[in-house]
Amino acid sequence: MTYCLAMRLEEGLVLLADTRTNAGVDNVGTYRKLHVFNPDPRRVIAIQSAGNLATTQELLDRMRRDLDSPGADGSLATAGYLFEAALYIGRLSRAIQDDHREGMGGADASATFIVAGQIGDERPEILLVYPEGNYIRASDELPFLQIGETKYGKFLLEMAARFHVSIETATKIALGSMMSTARANLSVGPPYDLALYRNDSFALQEFRIEQDSQVLVDLQEVWERRLRESFAELPSFDPADLATSG
Repeated sequence: MTYCLAMRLEEGLVLLADTRTNAGVDNVGTYRKLHVFNPDPRRVIAIQSAGNLATTQELLDRMRRDLDSPGADGSLATAGYLFEAALYIGRLSRAIQDDHREGMGGADASATFIVAGQIGDERPEILLVYPEGNYIRASDELPFLQIGETKYGKFLLEMAARFHVSIETATKIALGSMMSTARANLSVGPPYDLALYRNDSFALQEFRIEQDSQVLVDLQEVWERRLRESFAELPSFDPADLATSG
């Protein structure tokens, strides 16, 4: 399984992805799920992936090939807008699935992607590309997208992720969402790949967060302790008051 999330903020973007893959309890591996492309000085595109690993790896290979020799569908270097890059990725993903469907024996070859970044003077964006090739984008009201194992970390994002929060605060929110997911699902786990983008910089700051990172250990300790302490601060009540009259 996988968990990736992206947040679009007033200051820029925050991207976080785990690296664990799971094809059964005896086949667990580590693969990078956050990939960054800088085709030119005024263009940065990051891609997060969830789903079939073979589809994802072939997609990345085809995108690199197209950067060297663009075909009829163009490339990440020729898209004028980020949504055009998302549609290009969707077309490639569908073509790869079609190429291998007959030999898959009914197995799921689909993959889902988050495409994030900035092209020229357009504002930074994040878009979720479905296996069918279409996409959605985040809103100012709920400025985040998730792929993979989304349910465990969604509540925190809905509660705290806002367009106006700082990149530092958003990073803490993202890590809290990731830690909640990893605690609930063993198929999600570190190392984590974190990328931070500030508007108009056209450069992503990338960080690999290992399991023994002291920052991660400290965050998790405080996070879990404060959650436990919060129960003592909840309003007192008589259990009988919970009952409703029929």
